[in-house]
Amino acid sequence: MKTLRARLGRAFVGVALLAGATTAAAPVADAATPPLQAIVPVPVSAQAVTGSDHTLTANTKIYTQAGSAQAKAVGEYLAGIFRTSTGFPLPIADAPSGTPADGISLLLSGADSRVGDQGYQLNSTSASVILRATTAQGLFGGVQTLRQLLPGKIESPTVQQGPWTIPGVNILDYPRFGYRGAMLDVARHFHPVATVKRYIDQLAQYKINNLHLHLADDQGWRIQIDSWPRLTTYGGSTQVGGGAGGYYTKAQYTEIVNYAASRFITVIPEIDMPGHTNAALASYAELNCNNTAPPLRTDTAVGYSSLCISKDITYTFVNDVIREVAALTPGPYFHLGGDEAQATSDADYRTFMNRVLPMVAAAGKQVVGWHEIGKATLPATATPQFWGTTTSSTEVSNAVARGSKVILSPANKAYLDMKYNSSTPIGLSWAGYIEVQDAYNWNPGAYLSGVPESAVRGVESPLWTETVVTPANIDYLAFPRLPAHAELGWSPWSTHDWNTFRVRLGAQAQRWQAQRWQAQGLDYYKSSQVPWETGSGNPGTCTLPAWDRASVYTGGATVSHNGHKWTAQWWTQGEEPGTTGQWGVWRDNGTC
Repeated sequence: MKTLRARLGRAFVGVALLAGATTAAAPVADAATPPLQAIVPVPVSAQAVTGSDHTLTANTKIYTQAGSAQAKAVGEYLAGIFRTSTGFPLPIADAPSGTPADGISLLLSGADSRVGDQGYQLNSTSASVILRATTAQGLFGGVQTLRQLLPGKIESPTVQQGPWTIPGVNILDYPRFGYRGAMLDVARHFHPVATVKRYIDQLAQYKINNLHLHLADDQGWRIQIDSWPRLTTYGGSTQVGGGAGGYYTKAQYTEIVNYAASRFITVIPEIDMPGHTNAALASYAELNCNNTAPPLRTDTAVGYSSLCISKDITYTFVNDVIREVAALTPGPYFHLGGDEAQATSDADYRTFMNRVLPMVAAAGKQVVGWHEIGKATLPATATPQFWGTTTSSTEVSNAVARGSKVILSPANKAYLDMKYNSSTPIGLSWAGYIEVQDAYNWNPGAYLSGVPESAVRGVESPLWTETVVTPANIDYLAFPRLPAHAELGWSPWSTHDWNTFRVRLGAQAQRWQAQRWQAQGLDYYKSSQVPWETGSGNPGTCTLPAWDRASVYTGGATVSHNGHKWTAQWWTQGEEPGTTGQWGVWRDNGTC
């Protein structure tokens, strides 16, 4: 646990569809948010193509780039989701030469050069849907957008009734930051492989591409180390509150790493040191300066533990752990933790890090650490991860001056374990309450003084688990804030607008006859800040007329739109309630 003691006046200019890609208001009988206005993260560019809707049928095929096993794997992933809910066979075949004339095509040729290695281009017409990218990772990201263009029940684990219609659209999309991460603490409460896989799938659908696993702390050690077996058999035998704990065998950890890789997510292992090490100290007396093992701890206190900096066996231990974990982890990063080492003097801390940093390099990995590692002399390849509640950090700015890039996880913005408000049943509050708008309304590219956007590697959402025991607990704290952070990491800052985001977010969970998160069994927090669309019946069935883009409204005029009643404050034409109404033209009077 880290224990650091409606913007008015701007339009949503970055995405043409939100500024009027549809030419008429939705009829009252179909008042849910149109799919093109419900994509999270919002694309760089998306333009509707009228009269070009594409409908999946029992005859639809999925074509993948000929000769590419990775593209075929993405096709199989897509088919696995769609077959389950549609009941259609959706066979997979090599894409023909030339432009495919039917079906869904996943191609590694012909994409706009701006997509880079993670972006994609998606073009949907009545005849075909063509997804292009330069890499399979880009195709996979495009598939996540394609899922959101279909009714939410496409995520259902059982066969549902169609129609399965994809709107005509041209999308060009690529990320703002290459690194978009989430951290899961499995040390305070152990979470089994199945729970981690479930979280990986949730991360993937919002284009998050790094999973940081906090594998060791005072309350438990969760990864098998052959050369120090008591770390798990004893140090992993409990957890916060005194439960049974648990740990991953090397085979289980590899299973997680491989599953994440199949979703184009890189696993970053963290072994926190020199503090947060009581589970290790309790397992091996020789790691303590007094050669006496302390008892296992199941409370949530921090800052009291430290490896013995002066003993050579400490560095034998650390090198063994780094070597064994790095050998299991194909990704480029190893996270050293390094935070809250109050039981270690600054001089000892620097001594420790100066000896350990080369071990990480020798294992073929780049160092990541909480921002306190900036007290040591870091190589330019090292990445400090900022978790503070201020907007400045000497450690981070010094590291940036030496060439490092930074991951941003400010605790009062990005920590998913913080409560939403005083009534939240789980979570902590030491960094303050974080409602959805708080999670969304900050700019990673201009957040820390002395850290320009060019020095930001990306954004990460940590979820510490002092109070998190079940998958439902993870759901409740991560959603809907995780999609907010995902948009900060992916979408251009020019598209950032709370009023449009909250409408899109509300449509992620529930759209009329299309409950996406409900179909996934996701137990999210229903924030009062988000206009959640009702999951049953027909939202927007009001006695009021539906908003019409072509109509002229004067002050006091009241309409229905997207399941809400809206009142015009003054004269307006073409300003869409809840989206393009940039001057506070429309007042939201609640759901119909």
